Amino acid sequence: MSKLFKASILIFLILILDQITKIWIKTTMIIGQEYHVFGNWFIIHFTENNGMAYGMELGGDLGKLALSVFRIVAVIFIGYFLYKLSKNEEKNTGFVLSIAGIFAGALGNIIDSLVYGTIFTDSYYRVAEIFPKESGYSSFLHGKVVDMFYFPIINTHIPQWSPIFAGEQFVFFQPVFNIADASITISVVAIILFHRKYLMKK
Repeated sequence: MSKLFKASILIFLILILDQITKIWIKTTMIIGQEYHVFGNWFIIHFTENNGMAYGMELGGDLGKLALSVFRIVAVIFIGYFLYKLSKNEEKNTGFVLSIAGIFAGALGNIIDSLVYGTIFTDSYYRVAEIFPKESGYSSFLHGKVVDMFYFPIINTHIPQWSPIFAGEQFVFFQPVFNIADASITISVVAIILFHRKYLMKK
């Protein structure tokens, strides 16, 4: 089984899981709604963001458009790099799959930005309708990224004796994310941890 075939299978699985979870959330929940899966530390919490992974954003319509265009260019570059990498017999399979994970995650969030605004109604105070008779909640390239996984493993307050942020609430892990975000993060961490093995020539 070639590296390219393995990478393609991984990309396909990540994209399918990512889009299934997002469409399910979008068509069954409203913004801010949540389900506690395991107590208070694993929560399905529906939110959307205009920008990058883990809820980071670039402001305004222009910022959103610029980010969408940048994402498209970046994914094209990563895809080309992945293709060339997979053809190189000297490259480690783990490294190729890690790049595939980054590619799949980036592509997964791009799909939201490209088309979700045109195929869904908004999710405020109602469950979104898919393929509405009228137009969606936004235009092409201006869709919002759907996030749902929330792991507030530690939810406490900083002690009053602390010299900074005394008494303020501290939540770890606070960002709400999706499968695409997780794919990118896991792949980057794998490259950092195993870079010597990944980059070693046969």
